[in-house]
Order: sequence, then C-alpha cells, then structure tokens
Amino acid sequence: MKNFLGTTKSPNYKILVNELIESCKNLGCNMSVKVHFLHSHIDYFPENLGAVSEEQGERFHQDIKTMETRYQGRWDVHMMADYCWCLKRDCIDVIHARMSKKRNFTPDSD
Repeated sequence: MKNFLGTTKSPNYKILVNELIESCKNLGCNMSVKVHFLHSHIDYFPENLGAVSEEQGERFHQDIKTMETRYQGRWDVHMMADYCWCLKRDCIDVIHARMSKKRNFTPDSD
C-alpha cells in the first residue's frame, strides 16, 4: 500500500483507511478501540500529519489510558457504550430531543 505512512495526507486517504479497516474485518481481526477512535476522527487529521503537536497526541493517549484503566482491560458492551458516548459528546452541533431536568443556576433573562 502506497501513501499510507508518511507526513503528508494522500488525496485518497479516506479510501485507503476504509480499505484497511475492511481488510481487517475480512481477516477476522479484532481492532482495538484506538483504531475505531482514529477512524471516527479521520476528518480532523491535519493536512500535514507531521504537524500534530505532542500535546494533542498526549491528550489522546491520556483519554484512552483513562478508559483502559476504568475498564481494567475488559472489552465489553459497557466499555463500547462509554466510548460511543465520548464520541457523541464531541459533536458540537447536536440538537437534543429533550430538555434537561436539571436546574439552571444562571438568572433567566425575562
């Protein structure tokens, strides 16, 4: 496979990543949560992959480490639900169907 590992994003990077994931599924490989996380955030990769700061990479590893510690190496439904909720919280433009029943402590503007 060409253009996959490097510091510059290939024009067809989405196709390459999808083919990689599909090949893993066909081989019966269990993909780690890190691969799923990276795949779900593929649009956020910078044009120059080498330009990602160490701080951003460290934050990712800290988040994954917290999740791995919380579930103590068990890969079950609860861990995947937590992971999915983590992804859902990252979506800023989501409109929720119900209002929160928690009290708002900021004064209402009448």
